[in-house]
Amino acid sequence: MDQNIKKNRIEQRYQLLAEICDPEDIRLLMDDLCTRKEVENMAERVFAAKLLLGGNTYNQVMAKSDISSATLSRGSRCVQYGSGYSRLLKKE
Repeated sequence: MDQNIKKNRIEQRYQLLAEICDPEDIRLLMDDLCTRKEVENMAERVFAAKLLLGGNTYNQVMAKSDISSATLSRGSRCVQYGSGYSRLLKKE
């Protein structure tokens, strides 16, 4: 498949998410598009990122949660190198 077509489809998904205002609608969409494990993994990454942004160390995050080191690493990477992730989490 053409890379421009793939890119356009991805951009359309971002636009769809941006237009959804109701958390219940987002939940329904995520339940339809993702497996339960994918949704859980995203939630764990956000939880880990929030703890890291709050000043917790890797060891403290591991002690406060039941997440794998790989999931913690993903959350940490988003906090350290992401382009907006931490800004959004600080609003909560």
